[in-house]
Amino acid sequence: MKSLLLVLTLVFSTTLLAQDDNLTIVAVGEATLEKDKMIIQDAYSSASLSAAQKTAATDLVKLLRNDFSFYQKKFFLIEAAANNTTSRQPTNYDYWNSKGVRFLGTASVDKSGENMKVTVIFEDIKNRKQIYNQSMTTSIAGMRRTGHELANGVYKQIIGKNSIFTSRIIFVSDRNTRGRKTVKEIYMMDFDGKNVSQVTNHGGIVMSPSMSLDGRYLVYSMISNSGKKRNNDLYLMDMRTKQTRVLSSKEGVNSGAVFMANGRSVAVTLTASGNAEIYEMNVESGDTRKITNHFASDVDPSVTADGSLMTFLSDRPGKAMIYTMDPRGTETGVKRISFVGQFNATPRFSPDGKEIVFSSWLDNSFDLFRISSDGQGLSRLTKDFGSNEDPTYSNDGEFIAFTSQRVISRQKADQNIYIMDRDGGILGAVTSGFGNCISPRWYNF
Repeated sequence: MKSLLLVLTLVFSTTLLAQDDNLTIVAVGEATLEKDKMIIQDAYSSASLSAAQKTAATDLVKLLRNDFSFYQKKFFLIEAAANNTTSRQPTNYDYWNSKGVRFLGTASVDKSGENMKVTVIFEDIKNRKQIYNQSMTTSIAGMRRTGHELANGVYKQIIGKNSIFTSRIIFVSDRNTRGRKTVKEIYMMDFDGKNVSQVTNHGGIVMSPSMSLDGRYLVYSMISNSGKKRNNDLYLMDMRTKQTRVLSSKEGVNSGAVFMANGRSVAVTLTASGNAEIYEMNVESGDTRKITNHFASDVDPSVTADGSLMTFLSDRPGKAMIYTMDPRGTETGVKRISFVGQFNATPRFSPDGKEIVFSSWLDNSFDLFRISSDGQGLSRLTKDFGSNEDPTYSNDGEFIAFTSQRVISRQKADQNIYIMDRDGGILGAVTSGFGNCISPRWYNF
């Protein structure tokens, strides 16, 4: 029981801890970058479009502008003048060049049967050439996804890699709680906080969601609100069929699962043996293999995409700190890499496995820190911005989603999901008025 209480303390971070006065933190400096000026003009809408379709065309341009506004360190968006024509005119390179514009974007929307044909063109003004020209047919309902895909195509053409525009975030919210019966379910939304939908409907307390790398499977834990036995069980959902099954119901905690690189197994914290250890569990057979093996509690794993390194929390030094090891063995290459604060939580790898972002109790609140996977280069990302926890990297490693609790009054605190760039620049909240939102996890749809 002592081990179980300890792991719950580690996982849920409910104990208030004191400040470590002997620590020096290096702040993240602001890099000075030359940003390319970009204009995305108002949509050219065919006169044959219905009123609803014309609104969708306007919304498309708003979406394109909003998407690129997230990359504030790469692009400086300039407000465009209204179009006076219904069709695209030849580009006046000299005019736009005199305005200092590097990239000019236009969107044209025409009738295509009952649907719309959307054409997005981007030009490199400096080099006087068209760099992107793509058309897609879509309905009004499909315009949002079409817009994100087209924006991603433009970004990839300019930068050379995929953006966050076609990514989503899964998270947990208590918005269905009624009275004393706490209910937490998993939801998903586009990266910008739009298009929210409910994923689970158990009526219990769902926690610790994680998506497979291909977006096919969702693994999570749940404590049921019904029945006498309220065990913390592990579930697996097929995101295509929405079928759900219990993956592990061993006595005690079955939690904090993340998919391994092979996609056929998860790293999960189990306490069935009496102590909290991290195991590899095959999702088909349920067979397990010990990854950690220590008298201290080891919880909350995160594994690199190539499967060569795992980070986790352990109270081996007497308080929860971050360790790394090779998960392909048992206790292979274990190394402590964090020494900040009095308590650490939720370490998560960047997509390339070179960095770990985590939260730490310091200065009387939880704040976010970034550190190299080898334990070098510690940087503080948040300060004086509420209590900040549960970070997750975007698919391109440029952003971090996290939860922040802002105290509204003595009786109420509001916990929402925010996005920052990887250097700590806060872009803002992406949830609002949706209950207390926790455990964000970024993935591609």
